[in-house]
Amino acid sequence: MRMVDLIIKKRDGHELSDEEIKFWIDGYVKGEIPDYQSSAMNMAIFFRGMTKREIATLTDYMEHSGEVIDLSEIEGIKVDKHSTGGVGDKTSLVLGPMVAAVGGKVAKMSGRGLGHTGGTLDKLESIPGLIIAKSKEQMVEQVNRIGLAIVGQTSTLVPADKKLYALRDVTGTVESIPLIAASVMSKKLASGTDVILLDVTVGEGAFMKNMDQARELAKTMVGIGKSLNRDTVAVLSDMSEPLGFAVGNSLEVKEAIDSLHGKGPEDLMELCYTSGSIMLVQAKVCKSIEEARKKLHEVIENGEAFEKFCLMVEAQGGDVSYIRHPEKFEISKNIVEIRSERDGYIKEINALEIGISAMKLGAGRETLEDVIDMSAGIVLAKKVGAKVTRGDLLCTVYTNKTPEEYLPVLDEIRQAYAYSDKEVKELPVIREIIREA
Repeated sequence: MRMVDLIIKKRDGHELSDEEIKFWIDGYVKGEIPDYQSSAMNMAIFFRGMTKREIATLTDYMEHSGEVIDLSEIEGIKVDKHSTGGVGDKTSLVLGPMVAAVGGKVAKMSGRGLGHTGGTLDKLESIPGLIIAKSKEQMVEQVNRIGLAIVGQTSTLVPADKKLYALRDVTGTVESIPLIAASVMSKKLASGTDVILLDVTVGEGAFMKNMDQARELAKTMVGIGKSLNRDTVAVLSDMSEPLGFAVGNSLEVKEAIDSLHGKGPEDLMELCYTSGSIMLVQAKVCKSIEEARKKLHEVIENGEAFEKFCLMVEAQGGDVSYIRHPEKFEISKNIVEIRSERDGYIKEINALEIGISAMKLGAGRETLEDVIDMSAGIVLAKKVGAKVTRGDLLCTVYTNKTPEEYLPVLDEIRQAYAYSDKEVKELPVIREIIREA
């Protein structure tokens, strides 16, 4: 078997056999197939696509290219949630404790942020002392004891995805739905959870810019999960404007703390209640969505969800005093208010532009080697649909950059806003729920 023949076969629109996909993945991980041939295969897949069987097979071989974590020692049904990325997406910090407080077993492996999207691990590491590196044994013990762990992916998990993603990032093939689906699902399946809730974001701040793309990706991933015997459901959520108000690591942790105290933004809380209800039914903790939603409201109102978050932070070495007293978080040296320059209604807050601006202020990284300023970011004062008059506060910028560095970014933030003279409807955060492929 020769790799060049497989590239030609896919280039010409034909289906690859299970054996041919295995030959590619195994050979690439072992270093027997060079980057340039895998790049060519990625591009052939980008243009020609893959069948459901091909995608499921690719996912399966990627999953088994390295360590597959066995979490069977965790009592009960293990649940995990994955987001395809966005701006201001601190959902896991709120949703995990909520689900665990009701009785779910949340064993989550997360990643770091890159470009305009934030990463859950970076947000957690803005809490002094918190450790995201946990062994499987430590993770099992923690989930059995408190019902919740959010940790970093091990270096031995799905090495095929690490290599393929690095290629996709520099060869213009990131947006391929078969490759995205196999990348996401191979990591989730190798992480050892029993059921998976996917948050597929759609809009300017997401990889999927329109509903047709997002729906296709969601159905593809749900199909993969079911074909490999995992209960998988996808929620399509809006990412045309940032989620919640805060964008930036410690700023988002503080908003998560507010949310766990019942003072969260409406869009963030609706996403958490909807996703959490589905997860609790998947895990058989609750019999119906209605029962689950009621219990999630209860653990927010009685403080149990907040206490669960404190237990997780403490279990992972974090200083809980920052969670109980969020005013202790470091504040950036430069705080700048941006105000409306006209009367009207906010028609658009471009999530992509806000995410890129936050990164330039120090809140994100352009390469994985970049150092993040945990205090930097942007906090919105109003969302799409809000009525504003000239001089009203639109957002507050936090940065430790010099004026020469941050002043041009302020203009870019202003450009992220669009206005209308007519009333504008608020954007619904839940666009669709996908249960079948």
